Amino acid sequence: MNRSLRRHPVATKQAKRGGGVTMPRAPRAAPAKGKRGILSWRPRWVMDIISELRKVVWPSRPDTMHLTVVVLIVSVIIGLFLGGVDLGFAWLVEHILLR
Repeated sequence: MNRSLRRHPVATKQAKRGGGVTMPRAPRAAPAKGKRGILSWRPRWVMDIISELRKVVWPSRPDTMHLTVVVLIVSVIIGLFLGGVDLGFAWLVEHILLR
């Protein structure tokens, strides 16, 4: 049962007669007929994962390439900066503290 069904229960005929509000049942995934093996029966959470992955909007190839280049450039810049700071501290330690 998903979160929206838990928050907003659906009133049934029994509820209209004064029997209270009942929650609808979540549909169950039926096992595939005719197939045998490990993948023929999947738990509900696996089916939920698959359905959520189908809703994902994946980036296009050009977007992926562009963002990869951006990450590489930023990583090189930060690496050069930290390397410079390291060399600066090494120089300070060598010329000031060790003399």
